[in-house]
Amino acid sequence: CIMVLGKTVACCLHSKADEQNARSKNIEKMLLREKTLRRREVGVLLLGAGESGKSTFLKQMKIIHGIMFTDDELQFYKTLIYENILKAMKVLCCLKIQFGFPWEASTSEQNSNSIMRLDLGLVNELSMFPEFKNALVSLWKDASIQKTYTLRRLFHLGDSLEYYMANLGRIAERGYIPSNNDILYARKATKGICDFVIPINNVPFRFVDVGGQRSQRQKWLQCFSDINAILFLVSSSEYDQVLVEDRKTNRLVESRIVFDTIANNNMFRSKAIMLFFNKTDLLLQKLSKRDSNIKINFPEFAGNPYDLNSVQLFMKNYFLSVIRSSTKSIYLYYTTIVDTENTKIVFEVVKQTILQSNLEELMLQ
Repeated sequence: CIMVLGKTVACCLHSKADEQNARSKNIEKMLLREKTLRRREVGVLLLGAGESGKSTFLKQMKIIHGIMFTDDELQFYKTLIYENILKAMKVLCCLKIQFGFPWEASTSEQNSNSIMRLDLGLVNELSMFPEFKNALVSLWKDASIQKTYTLRRLFHLGDSLEYYMANLGRIAERGYIPSNNDILYARKATKGICDFVIPINNVPFRFVDVGGQRSQRQKWLQCFSDINAILFLVSSSEYDQVLVEDRKTNRLVESRIVFDTIANNNMFRSKAIMLFFNKTDLLLQKLSKRDSNIKINFPEFAGNPYDLNSVQLFMKNYFLSVIRSSTKSIYLYYTTIVDTENTKIVFEVVKQTILQSNLEELMLQ
């Protein structure tokens, strides 16, 4: 009886040991599989000063690769779009008063007051957005608001208002669902770190977006590991605008300072940098109107201040002049990230460059 009991205990111990070994082997397989997947994964870090188009680029990656926005995301963007429009109009109404421009229409002051009284932090007020359609249309047509809008380089106003006002009839409808284009123009500052993985041609691309405002840049160091390439975005149309943070530093100057610290960082010595001069559409629009001369902010500019090619060439040389290594790989692109077709074409080239660079790096390991 004692011997039988001993055999039973030994059998149980042997069974538990087998279970633990099997569990350990499964964990090892899982870790190995995860490590293999991580080795195949291509990490792309998006950097640049605030409002350069990083978050818009990520939205385009979803759209281009057929990833649908969820119902919750559509609701979020709907509320955000309402907020973007109302906030921008409040800014214009407030600055119109500061500039001392008289109202053109007799109803404009009343319409302005109704918009100014809104608390954009309250979702229930944003849900009343369709009721403000007529007030918004009337204000947008008023000459004093248009005159203030032409001076927007002197203050902070998002790039989306003109697009949204052109589509206000649709946006203010009951039951409105944002289109992909509407979502691309929606603006909310990135706080912290956002990343997601998209399988592209059976290769997992992990895109990491970090807030570009000064207060967010200390978080960039957390994202430097497992990165294969950097997409550095510059808002090329903002050569005559200043930072929101200090109201005095030129945005292009700030962007170049940030680029200098990234491009010459030893941590990125072997990483390719894709330099995107973004917002070409807005740059061309600004140059065509001839209401802003780049020579005022950059006296060293020697070309035609209203010629797109001359201005782009200056910006290219201005940024590349900070590179201290002759072997550093920098790839330049002139982009309009809100344009899906333009982004699709550019990313196809970028993708091949990143994959080739990643392959060469793996071969050297």
